[in-house]
Amino acid sequence: MTVIDLESYEDALATYDPVMGLEVHVELGTKTKMFCGCSTELGQDANTQTCPVCLGLPGALPVVNEIGVESAIKIGLALNCEIAEWCRFARKNYFYPDMPKNFQTSQYDEPIAFNGYLDVQLEDGEVFRVQIERAHMEEDTGKSTHVGGATGRIHGASHSLLDYNRAGIPLIEIVTKPIEGAGARAPEVARAYVAELRELIKALGVSEARMEMGQMRCDVNLSLRPHGTETFGTRSETKNVNSLRSVERAARFEIQRHAAVLNSGGTIVQETRHFHEEDGSTTAGRIKDNAEDYRYFPEPDLVPVAPAREWVEELRGGLPELPRVRRARLKEEWGVSEHDMQSILNAGAVDLIVATTEAGAPSDQARKWWMGELARNANETGRGLDELPVTPAQVARVAELVAAGDLNDKLARQVLEGVLAGEGDPDTVVEKRGLKVVSDEGALSTAVDEAIAGNAAIADKIRGGKVAAAGALVGAVMKATRGQADAARVRELILEKLGVEG
Repeated sequence: MTVIDLESYEDALATYDPVMGLEVHVELGTKTKMFCGCSTELGQDANTQTCPVCLGLPGALPVVNEIGVESAIKIGLALNCEIAEWCRFARKNYFYPDMPKNFQTSQYDEPIAFNGYLDVQLEDGEVFRVQIERAHMEEDTGKSTHVGGATGRIHGASHSLLDYNRAGIPLIEIVTKPIEGAGARAPEVARAYVAELRELIKALGVSEARMEMGQMRCDVNLSLRPHGTETFGTRSETKNVNSLRSVERAARFEIQRHAAVLNSGGTIVQETRHFHEEDGSTTAGRIKDNAEDYRYFPEPDLVPVAPAREWVEELRGGLPELPRVRRARLKEEWGVSEHDMQSILNAGAVDLIVATTEAGAPSDQARKWWMGELARNANETGRGLDELPVTPAQVARVAELVAAGDLNDKLARQVLEGVLAGEGDPDTVVEKRGLKVVSDEGALSTAVDEAIAGNAAIADKIRGGKVAAAGALVGAVMKATRGQADAARVRELILEKLGVEG
């Protein structure tokens, strides 16, 4: 890979203001494609979900997917956009092997939703408003697999394989207006915006928005301009960035790269760029076309879309509680700080905690297990919390067993360990591993007697008034019972037997 000189981030921001534009593609969760009846089911054999329409065969006529239009309107409303009374599709003409029609059916100058905004909250609580230019409907391309090269890209490959199953999948492209004024926090704003947008899309139920699966991806447009100037610099467009962390890294890298080029007297080339996960760098793709190069013209085979105002208002009335409003409500209900709420959000734990409380666990216990033991396991195994093989109902059951005194925290951690290892539900793990708390008074009394007899010097200290020393005897009992004793009751018994008030 070519080594690229970078300016330090601090020096870059001392001279230049970054201006960003973010284009996010969201793959809708419809059962059929945008303009035909082919299935959108994932994982099927290559080229088995195609028809004359999505292959662009002569004489094949498209039909608009109603659910796709409905989803686009919902997204537009949630983004505070105006919804067009009349809009139409266009043909975006360019040749690329994964475009079987040699054009993409999209929307150009007449999108279905426009002129909106999304407020995003940064980690320190600051709210930044991102203005939305448009949200428009279009279709996805097919998938190219480049074979024989070292990088998986077309350069150096011996041949390419094409799968058109994805060609025609419904997409919504959400385009921001130029994001100005973020300064050094521009990469953080980019990440926060995509994160908030992902939560919103999921809340609407129009897509699972799993970035790692390509259901949501971001193109990061970035340019620099010297402080005190108004004219935008030449932009680069880093394509198909598919994680929140990568969005932030791509923006930061491009700020440093642009600054290095400009400071050395060079000029920025308007081009697309590829992002590299392994080191956070970008490399040149192709020279970026301007709109006129695509030769847009109205799609002659599709009638205009004119959503009835009654329908739009009906959809507006059916919108769910949106993420920022929901988080504010939950923060109040849970009694957590802004910092803690942000940590829960960053961990992807909000929905899991809610589901665990709905299954019967107190919210503090739900937060404790998801943000503690389970978050630790997720970090160690490189998985998201929602990918762990444990359900909110199972976590709620563990919390219930702790509340009932059947488990202590140490035993509960072992139970979760067993559930994660596939040993069964919490009750099964408790039974198999013999993990229930020992609460039988006779057994506890015997264990306490043995601990006192085996630690006479410590017992004498306690009798002499050093009550804190009881912790050592409690530890001895816990060790003897493999951590299964009720520690609080053990302490009470120790003090009773030694004639000391606690």
